[in-house]
Amino acid sequence: MDEGIVFTGDEFVRPEEASFSIFDAGLVWGDAVYDVTSSWNNWIFRLDEHLERFQCSVEGFRLNNPYNHDEMRRICAECVSRSGLQNAYIKVQLTRGLIKNQTSQLSWQGDCKFITYAMPYVWIWGEKKSKDGGNLFVSNVERISSNAVDQRFKNYNRADLVQSRFEAYDNNCDDSLLCGPDGYLTEGPGYNVFLVKGGNIYTPSSNILEGITRLTVRELCDMEHIDLNETNIYPNELQEADEIFCSTSAGGILPVTQLNSIPIGNGHKGLITSRLQKLYWKKRDKGWHGTHIDDLI
Repeated sequence: MDEGIVFTGDEFVRPEEASFSIFDAGLVWGDAVYDVTSSWNNWIFRLDEHLERFQCSVEGFRLNNPYNHDEMRRICAECVSRSGLQNAYIKVQLTRGLIKNQTSQLSWQGDCKFITYAMPYVWIWGEKKSKDGGNLFVSNVERISSNAVDQRFKNYNRADLVQSRFEAYDNNCDDSLLCGPDGYLTEGPGYNVFLVKGGNIYTPSSNILEGITRLTVRELCDMEHIDLNETNIYPNELQEADEIFCSTSAGGILPVTQLNSIPIGNGHKGLITSRLQKLYWKKRDKGWHGTHIDDLI
């Protein structure tokens, strides 16, 4: 059953059997949070950190999670086990659920809907470009301010990300990067961004999702004795970079070889990017930061 498995809150079903109400507040109002991790060789990567961040998002959106931390761990592992996938993309999400009376304060507490699924591992730009290098477009679409929707909470208010991605496609690029209302670089649709200059690495410090893979990049940099600085970055600094890369659960460390279809450096994956990417997958192959599904079910 390698197409995946969905836990609907009541049962484990095939993806085509899963259902979702058209009146759920997650659909009607975007009132939902989620998180994504992955398994590799049956090792779920940084599962506890992802579920802790998920719970912070749940509380930030004033939702009620019907499952505690240990229960969610087991559900994630069960999804992977039932799917038959060793390398899986794993998502947990929680919506407000059905709101029967929008004028009643009590009804807005909702009967929250928890869903988890495991599906074949996702490479956000496709496997080849995620490994060898993508072409990103610096979008004219403004990233939603964290003063409006706190970007530390992983949520489905993503219209800015979607529109920026279409703009990138219109310009024959693979994906996008957005700037915030202050003009500083933020992130892309599902990934953090880093630039390399003079042997040091720089990454945006605000109006971003504080990615778990971003945290992993910091750990790898410490191992390799590379300075990583969180700071404000203007978009024009990207074109001056020696290298650019991104980080996400859906591909790990992703080289960027072109920006607005203009080559970065020599137009190939940079040396530091290659070094970190190789180390990331070498350690993941060995179960680094992993929780094995057999230990949970």
